[in-house]
Amino acid sequence: MTDLEKEMVKSDGNRRSCPSDYEYDTLMQLLGVSVSKHLLDEHFTVIWANDFYYQTIGWEKEEYEEVFQNRPDLYYAQDPEEWEKLMETVIAALNNQENGYKLAAPMRKKNGDRVWVQFSTAFADEYVNGYQVAYTVMTNIDDIVKIQREKSIAYESLPGFVAKYRIGLDCSLELLDSNSRFKMYFGEPSDNKEAIFLHMSNIRHNREVIEAHKTDIMAGRPTQFVLQVDDFRGRNLWLQVSATCIEWQEGCPIYLAIFIDITDVTELREMQKKLTEQTKALQNALEAAEEANRAKSDFLSRMSHDIRTPMNAIMGMTAIASSHLDNPERIEDCLGKISVSSKLLLNLINEVLDMSKIESGHMVLAEEEVSLAELVHGVVTMVQPQISAKRLSFNAYINDLSHETVISDMQRLQQLLLNLLSNAVKYTPERGRITLDINEISSQCSGTACYEFIVSDTGIGMKPDFLHKLFEPFERANDEKIKMVQGTGLGLSICKSIAELMDGTIEVESEYGKGSRFTARIQLRIQDEPIGYGALADLSVLVVDDDELICQSTCTRLLELGMKADWTLEGEEAVKMVMDAHRKGEDYFAVIVDLKMPAMDGMETTRKIREAVGFDLPIIMISAYDLSDQMDSAISAGANGFITKPLFRSRLIYKLNQFVESGVRQRISESKPLERRLYAGKRVLLAEDNELNREIAVELISSTGAAVESAKDGNIALDMMTSSPEGYYDLIFMDMQMPVMDGCTAAKAIRELPRKDVKRMPIIAMTANAFADDRQKTKEAGMNEHLAKPVDMEQLHQVLHKWLSKK
Repeated sequence: MTDLEKEMVKSDGNRRSCPSDYEYDTLMQLLGVSVSKHLLDEHFTVIWANDFYYQTIGWEKEEYEEVFQNRPDLYYAQDPEEWEKLMETVIAALNNQENGYKLAAPMRKKNGDRVWVQFSTAFADEYVNGYQVAYTVMTNIDDIVKIQREKSIAYESLPGFVAKYRIGLDCSLELLDSNSRFKMYFGEPSDNKEAIFLHMSNIRHNREVIEAHKTDIMAGRPTQFVLQVDDFRGRNLWLQVSATCIEWQEGCPIYLAIFIDITDVTELREMQKKLTEQTKALQNALEAAEEANRAKSDFLSRMSHDIRTPMNAIMGMTAIASSHLDNPERIEDCLGKISVSSKLLLNLINEVLDMSKIESGHMVLAEEEVSLAELVHGVVTMVQPQISAKRLSFNAYINDLSHETVISDMQRLQQLLLNLLSNAVKYTPERGRITLDINEISSQCSGTACYEFIVSDTGIGMKPDFLHKLFEPFERANDEKIKMVQGTGLGLSICKSIAELMDGTIEVESEYGKGSRFTARIQLRIQDEPIGYGALADLSVLVVDDDELICQSTCTRLLELGMKADWTLEGEEAVKMVMDAHRKGEDYFAVIVDLKMPAMDGMETTRKIREAVGFDLPIIMISAYDLSDQMDSAISAGANGFITKPLFRSRLIYKLNQFVESGVRQRISESKPLERRLYAGKRVLLAEDNELNREIAVELISSTGAAVESAKDGNIALDMMTSSPEGYYDLIFMDMQMPVMDGCTAAKAIRELPRKDVKRMPIIAMTANAFADDRQKTKEAGMNEHLAKPVDMEQLHQVLHKWLSKK
């Protein structure tokens, strides 16, 4: 120890045991650190210091004591800021009653250089001259600081943003360090809430990119990718990231990442990309337009052929009939062919007009009560001739149908189903198979149900490349197999539009060479159906059909009616079951038997049953085909009634109730064409402005025996009605488009006349305006029904039967 130190210790009265001078000096040499003892006075006076203290600052001990008198405040006279920082640190530690302090700071050497040192100071419990004593260890950290400074300079000199991240096990990013450029643009999340938000927002927006490189990152492999981020000023930047793992902490990789701003390049690329996309879109649009033009040209070419074909037949058959006026059979043949060609021409025209309405957005649906049983029966009846001509197998199934009466547009619904079935018939070769399935699916919307119409066939099918444009207007597959099939290419496009108007969809599945399956799903409002079937409860019925699905579904409906039901797939087995029931005294109430079955058909089965149990048992013949040609033979075999498939519940109830109500089980033939009655004594008023059409209508109506009076416009018809006595006219046929006063205006005016008969007078629209919105207009005008031109005689007789038979 120095004499000064020993003297100070003595004066303090706190003498302590110390090692010898030799031992002390040896210990200091081994430690290689500067150790000093100071008073905690205003000068921080040096009481004692080892040789390394003086070596660190570059002064000899004697010289230091002479120049600075052991006062560090004088030593720091040239660096007042450093001295102030040192004093603030000491005072703060004392005020906080800490045991000492640590401080890293530069210290001036004798030659003017600065050396970075770390002060590690401990406050002792001893005092000298009334001042507390502090022991300081001063460590040279100049090399460490230089390395950090060099590293920092390297960070700053790199061309971009530099940041160091700790990657968590969940691939989270913790920012550990960054260069000043990074901080200037993005802030320091450790102490800046705004920067924290920006940092997390940028990570969140690029989470998908980071996750894509997660495997490489968690393995510590170098990685590169591009990020899109925002800076403090709201600018959007594109950054190219190059990241390298530099160390690991607790199993987590530490990455040094360099971000290069490539915004301008990226924006240029984005612009190029957008231009490329726009060019491609324009090219696609051009190709689509060219394809649409080609499709329309092909369509016009087909239509020219398809329209001219029936027109040629009409004109040719008219000429032939005119030259054979003395040959009734030849005239009758010509008229039949003219009728067929006229209907074909009408269908073509209707499809073209429908498509025009759809494209202009003017297709409107009517709202009327529709019986699905009657509608489907009518559609099946219409396609039966083509099915029979091609000897196709046809089956129709009804599955879980709870509501048979709906509110819809009957014409459009019929058109949808007819187009699907007609297409199946047209594109299915002879002896192929067609199936119609009808399902009712519950709907989340109260008062409505989803109805599913599925038409399947074993026809030629379609190639995959045509399916995506199947529902486009004017499109037809370019296939040799269908070139001879007449059609506009509009039917399925119309179906799609009708389905969509009814809040539905239409889908197709097809395999070329094997067939197609079309599924139309539509939303319809359901109606309550008060059908009386109480008298049928507990009665038993036997169902005989070679189709198991039809047997099961029919029996399910019978059970829902409270009846008992058995079924069999074979006619021979049916005869045995009827005989067994008869022997037990448990006769069936009725037998429902299919016309066409293998081994023993419906006719033979009926004969055998009659031979076994007589004629008291009603036998109802069912078929998916037109029964009109088979009725006489079936009646001769012993059939009492007829129903065509699909077997709707309402039609079953109606037919079975006939046998309950009759009391006597008798033969009943049904489904014959409507008898054309004569209406002598009935008077009809016809309003028609076209002279030729008026002549035709008068002739057609007069042929039924009714008297016809005509008017050439609505105003004359109104005057004739006004001047006539009550009850004079029984029915009015009214054209829509007429001069002076149109049909709708005339109908409204007639309804408003102050007389009783006009309230119940049937007014029927007989017009070429055949669209749904036209029918809606006639309904709103007070007309009862809509008969489209050209007038079909069968439809005319149905209208007259409906309205004149009641009077």
